[in-house]
Amino acid sequence: MKTLIRSTLVATMVALSLGAAGSAFALDIKPRLIRFGYGLNEQSNQGRAAKVFADEVAKASGGKMKLRAIGAAALGPDTQMQQALIGGAQEMMVGSTATLVGITKEMALWDTPFLFNNAREADAVLDGPIGRKVMDKLEEKGLVGLVYWENGFRNVTNNARAVTKLEDMEGMKLRVMQNEVFLDSFRTLGANAIPLPFSELFSALETRTVDGQENPFNTILSSKFYEVQKYLSVTNHVYSPWIVLVSKKWWDGLSNDEQKVLLDAAKVARDFERKDTRDEAAKALADLKAKGMQVNDLPAAEAERMRHKLDGINKSISANVGQALWDETQAELAALRAK
Repeated sequence: MKTLIRSTLVATMVALSLGAAGSAFALDIKPRLIRFGYGLNEQSNQGRAAKVFADEVAKASGGKMKLRAIGAAALGPDTQMQQALIGGAQEMMVGSTATLVGITKEMALWDTPFLFNNAREADAVLDGPIGRKVMDKLEEKGLVGLVYWENGFRNVTNNARAVTKLEDMEGMKLRVMQNEVFLDSFRTLGANAIPLPFSELFSALETRTVDGQENPFNTILSSKFYEVQKYLSVTNHVYSPWIVLVSKKWWDGLSNDEQKVLLDAAKVARDFERKDTRDEAAKALADLKAKGMQVNDLPAAEAERMRHKLDGINKSISANVGQALWDETQAELAALRAK
């Protein structure tokens, strides 16, 4: 009888032990959930890349990390998400570098009008030491930058008139990002620059609160601006990057392996996103024409007039980001162009 009681107790203790171990194991394999916010819709180049990012994180982590991509500014505009990351209330996002200038002044480098002549130059600078140096400045502000994605060269749309010369910008109510360089640049060109979050832009165009806006072809198409805009002028006035950001509070709590999974996955998504964006750009322009937008190229001579008009803006940017960083960037671009 005593033997039976002892056996029962042992069996019970083993079962409880296994149960506790099983519970602990279950907790160990519960995936780490990551909210990844972005501004465009799921069908956009941003949305497609976010899905690639999520799939890559799941695959590389063996299902231990789960990235939930949340688009259409459902978590708020870029500025709101940035603050959520800084406070640790959200884990990750991708958004414009331009809205970070108020947090890290060196980000204004990427807002320089006519800085890059083509995507090859942009890739080399953004993915090289200069891009990393600018990105690293975010950490003291509570953000970690992983990689730059591509938004693309920006172009002007509006309902007033085609922009064929500098004077056509005069008095145009143009929505620009909440960024002093963009505001100052377009005011210098004569426009009435109005800062608005991207999430409010379509409505502002539809109600004629603003005459126009400026964005890459892909965003103009995916956001259906052709429904509320008549003219598209190919100005290529700024190359606009996106940046994948992480909350530093949250990042510092990850293991080295978890950090590597996210960084490697972000690079895979970056390469996909850039190719996808560039493949789509030419098609997007053709689609916008087919949907009735009146498209014109800004003549090279007028683009040069705009460059000269903005010389003061460039001097202001160089003073703001630091002359050493500005000179290093110009030297790198000169070397790339010499090749």
